[in-house]
Amino acid sequence: MTSPLPRRDGIAPSYLWLPAGQWPSLYAFLVQRFAHLGEDVLRQRIERGELLDEHGQPISLSTPYRQGGRIWYYREVPAETPVPFQADILHRDAQLLVVDKPHFLAMIPAGRHLHETLLVRLRKELDLPELTPIHRLDRETAGVVLFCLDPASRGVYQRLFEQRAVEKEYEALAPIRADLQLPLVHRSRLEEGREFFTMCEVPGEPNSETRIELIAQHGEFGHYRLQPHTGKKHQLRAHMAALGIPILHDPWYPVKLPDKGEDFSRPLQLLARSIAFRDPLTGEPRRFESRRALLLG
Repeated sequence: MTSPLPRRDGIAPSYLWLPAGQWPSLYAFLVQRFAHLGEDVLRQRIERGELLDEHGQPISLSTPYRQGGRIWYYREVPAETPVPFQADILHRDAQLLVVDKPHFLAMIPAGRHLHETLLVRLRKELDLPELTPIHRLDRETAGVVLFCLDPASRGVYQRLFEQRAVEKEYEALAPIRADLQLPLVHRSRLEEGREFFTMCEVPGEPNSETRIELIAQHGEFGHYRLQPHTGKKHQLRAHMAALGIPILHDPWYPVKLPDKGEDFSRPLQLLARSIAFRDPLTGEPRRFESRRALLLG
């Protein structure tokens, strides 16, 4: 699927398939589909020629609705708050870019984050319009993450994660539970919870596994090493909360807290410390380690 729009400022265009249904015009459908934007904003964008059909032609206010068609556009996020932290480059070669991600910086454009995302920043700063992530970290999590510079090689590296051929090590700060015997391997079944975007443990065959070890104790808090064997969404955060030792400053586990907006003062104390694997192209062992540190307080 080829876009009629190029990347702009490191951002790929978005597209929308037109579903089955009947509307008097494409504009009428868009007003209903993007009601949160308002008619005035949509009308202005159409009049400026910013929405294109699958043939690359600007649509108009009178363009008829045609189910199965597609429109292309650039997503806009008003008043995006700058994230005051920078990523560090750990390694770069012809295929891989290894980055030490800060807390609070989303990986890719989504929701209210667009320009202030790691992918868009790197594409612009390094002039790498084809850069793509090989895997992802939560916005709240800091540490090592891999990107691919060569689109043809991306699938080879992604398969390492699918085949669980990557050794990932995380560190976290969380309360001490005196009756918990460590190290331990925690297995459970994780499924989508009732709260939006959260995971919860449910009865059934385990689909997630994490090894948890205490590195050091600092008063009532522990410094933990976490080694996930599987890669379920929010696995480490959900597992730690289920064990009664939720990660320090976690806004979603064990209880989803009110949205704190753009408060950068209390980062989640979870760090992707290292990634190790055998390079599928060269056969050489690779290991990359974060230079960041977790902080109590």
